[in-house]
Amino acid sequence: MDAREWTGSEAKNPEERDFDRALRPRRLDDFVGQARLRENLEIAIGAARARQEPLDHLLFCGPPGLGKTTLAFLIAAEMGSEIVVSSGPALASPKDLAGTLSRLERGDVLFLDEIHRLPRVVEEFLYSAMEDQAIDITLDQGPAARTLRIHLAPFTLIGATTREGLLAAPFRSRFGIVERLNPYPVDELVSILARAAGLLDFAIDEVAAHELARRSRGVPRVALRLQRRVRDLAQVRGKPKIDLEIAREGLARLGIDELGLEDIDRAILVALVDRNGEPVGIKTLAACIGEEEDTLESVYEPYLMQLGFLSRTPRGRVATARAWDHLGRTLPAHVARDLERPGLMQGELPFGSA
Repeated sequence: MDAREWTGSEAKNPEERDFDRALRPRRLDDFVGQARLRENLEIAIGAARARQEPLDHLLFCGPPGLGKTTLAFLIAAEMGSEIVVSSGPALASPKDLAGTLSRLERGDVLFLDEIHRLPRVVEEFLYSAMEDQAIDITLDQGPAARTLRIHLAPFTLIGATTREGLLAAPFRSRFGIVERLNPYPVDELVSILARAAGLLDFAIDEVAAHELARRSRGVPRVALRLQRRVRDLAQVRGKPKIDLEIAREGLARLGIDELGLEDIDRAILVALVDRNGEPVGIKTLAACIGEEEDTLESVYEPYLMQLGFLSRTPRGRVATARAWDHLGRTLPAHVARDLERPGLMQGELPFGSA
């Protein structure tokens, strides 16, 4: 299998990209976690190979760092196909896509990361490509305009999205397989870290791996990043392996607390708490911490909500009593009364003083 990549297909810097590739499993059997999803893929791949047909179009949904890109590469490897990689933001118009679609061979995989960010005109251009294996190219303009239909080799489109709700219903319905990736339990993250330690040729104690996994928010990419940074510290300290002491020191230096919160997570909570219980709009919150709104909504808020530290209401975001306690702040009586009102978690809370 050959992986061909498009400019702009990945947001990570080259060093991080090469590191991820080095640790990426080579076969689907080596992929740790997501057992139900993996079994469904094995069945679909086995059936497609038996019929000697391309795999159905797939859509992977879920938070960043859970393995959507890795699974796309594994599917191409299992199907014995080449893979072309790009992303929604990199495709501004149909002409950015037409040449590549026409060059795909039978069974090739086209992987589009952040597919929810495709412009609507490009999304609609893909409809006929996905269903009819053909694209229509408009030649000339005005009265002399004519349409040329180009037939394509059957291919597999794999889309990855962190914002499934932003996909148009007609587009989503064209994917034959839709799977969602969920955060990983600690034991699976420990297995991922143990495998990575072998590939990196740098040992890690089981208790140290458990400590890193526990603070990784259920995300393999985060766990591997923490392991890499702690390995650097161990090497500088002259340690032959990562032990619990080094793991804890490294995590402290990175500002990762017992719950896996980083500096920006705490900055979000502090911005909310400093408003003394008043709801904060997403634009205001983004401006307070200097982060993009999309990043807040897709990367940071879901974990804070899982911990019960943040609630979304129609009037904005509020910090819960757990967040006040975690920050070591005293919860004012009027805020406690507001937080106890029915409907908070459903977004119906009318706060007393706006």
